[in-house]
Amino acid sequence: MIMKEEFLKKLRGSFDLNIYEVKIWTALLSRGIATAGELSDISNVPRSRSYDILESLEKKGFVIMKLGKPIKYIAVKPEDILKRLKESIKDRANSKVEFLDTVKTDEVFSELELLYKQGIKKVDLASLSGAFKGRDNVYYHLKQMLERAQKSVIISTTAQGLQRKAKRFKSILIKLAEKGVQIKILAPLSNGNNNAHVSELKNIVKIKNVDKLNSRFVIIDDQEMLFMVTDDATVHESYDTAIWVNTPYFVKSFVSMFNSAFKE
Repeated sequence: MIMKEEFLKKLRGSFDLNIYEVKIWTALLSRGIATAGELSDISNVPRSRSYDILESLEKKGFVIMKLGKPIKYIAVKPEDILKRLKESIKDRANSKVEFLDTVKTDEVFSELELLYKQGIKKVDLASLSGAFKGRDNVYYHLKQMLERAQKSVIISTTAQGLQRKAKRFKSILIKLAEKGVQIKILAPLSNGNNNAHVSELKNIVKIKNVDKLNSRFVIIDDQEMLFMVTDDATVHESYDTAIWVNTPYFVKSFVSMFNSAFKE
């Protein structure tokens, strides 16, 4: 049995298996039930390795060993494997979260906080800056910024960027608006921007259509700013890059530019 390399590669990544495990597993799926020797011949996996590979797959819940002689293996329904993997991942994640919650109450964490507070006092505000690569990393930092907002949030973005932010940060923006934080957004409102998330935001925050201000940035409380240095229309999200600065003097020039465009 010959499987396409791209298909096997996807299975390896999706199910966290090595190449021999993927080959044996797909061979068994094609047969339903088979011996280790048969699977070795079908998958071109060395017979000396097929037994320990099947033992590994059995422990992971991908196959079932049938009692009797010769020993045969039965394929588990892929849907059942997915359910088991999801439950396992959730259990591990919950366990990790619970552990981190206990760490937060430990004396060691208090000492870490004290070290940070002592160190940050020595930092010149003008040097507080950083770079983030990959949209997930950028948006994670943006989420933290939004959660710190006390007075104002201004966002300049693209049509696609507005849709992404509306979907990802809608609940945070709604909570901020309810707290009295002023939120203004500049973005092109044509080209399919009337989706459900954007429409809901329009009823809560101030959104103005703008076509000529081709920029992507977010400013919090006129103090810290995250601005994207790549064009989201031409770059893959994995290479989306942003710069974060926490310098009011620099940020206020962008606030002034934004306010001028918002009044027009």
